[in-house]
Amino acid sequence: MSVLAEMRSKLSKTWPFQLLPPSQWSAQRPTHRDAAPAVIAAALRRSQARGSGNWYAFAASDSIGSRPLGTVVAGRELVAWRGTDNTLHVGPGACPHLGADLSTGKVDDGALICPWHGLRLSGARRSGWAPYPAHDDGVLAWVRLDAVDGQPPTDRPVLPERPDGPRMHAVTRLVGTCEPRDVIANRMDPWHGAWFHPYSFTKLQVLASPPVGDDVCEAADRFLVAVTFRIGRFGVPVVAEFTSPEPRTIVMRILDGEGTGSTVETHATPLGNGPDGLPRTAVIEAVIAHSDRPGFAHAVRAAPLIAPVIRRAATRLWRDDLAYAERLCALRGSEVIRDRDPGR
Repeated sequence: MSVLAEMRSKLSKTWPFQLLPPSQWSAQRPTHRDAAPAVIAAALRRSQARGSGNWYAFAASDSIGSRPLGTVVAGRELVAWRGTDNTLHVGPGACPHLGADLSTGKVDDGALICPWHGLRLSGARRSGWAPYPAHDDGVLAWVRLDAVDGQPPTDRPVLPERPDGPRMHAVTRLVGTCEPRDVIANRMDPWHGAWFHPYSFTKLQVLASPPVGDDVCEAADRFLVAVTFRIGRFGVPVVAEFTSPEPRTIVMRILDGEGTGSTVETHATPLGNGPDGLPRTAVIEAVIAHSDRPGFAHAVRAAPLIAPVIRRAATRLWRDDLAYAERLCALRGSEVIRDRDPGR
């Protein structure tokens, strides 16, 4: 091994970044021939046929603290709060007495107190009000709405595998005018990454994509991608896979390169229709980072400073990708592309 090669080898073990040469966006290899609509449509169809257990991710776990949190899922007004033992409670957001917004109430000794007349809700069933099953996985808060999905319920959400060992996470939430399947379809088109997001991705190559058809084994039902994450003039090359364990979730997992084992979970939660009658969907994305590098322990301790940076990057990416998903939704009724729509 030459001295230069040996230096590069040692540097790669301590410094994961590569200096990227100047490149022209329009000089990239076009990917439109590779991004087969039939492949995307089949992957989406298989995803939508999987069971959800009727669970919906609705918030970051750490966003529910000493005050109640109000939200809407699938047109249901909800309120969430924590009991004295930190247990997550979720129930209808309207007070059973006269309909007050319970998210404007107070939490006292683990009970939610309605601000209108002082009705106390401990999280247990009482006349006119019944809690929903809830789950807190330490990163995200979930609620089970059996009357919405109507599937066989499960005790826990369908959770993807997360990295072992030291890790840090950041959760980002944005809302778009689209349906959950449009968000999932966006992630099932990895070919658009370097074209649509040149500020984040370069040197993207789809190494494998699932076959067309409904009978595909789990090991083959994935997109395998080699990509370099761009940080200014520097890049971090990785190999990642995209899988969809349930209808409203798609997961990117790094298989090789810096941060092996790290995951990005994208959850698409329907909110209901907006004032214009069009559907709204919340994109709730959890970045769960891990590294075997000794210095990563310092990064974990600095998580409160790093998490906002991760959220800003995810927000920029999803502002663009929501425009993509919204376009899919808007075109769904168009006779011109009806036979090409991956959501059909």
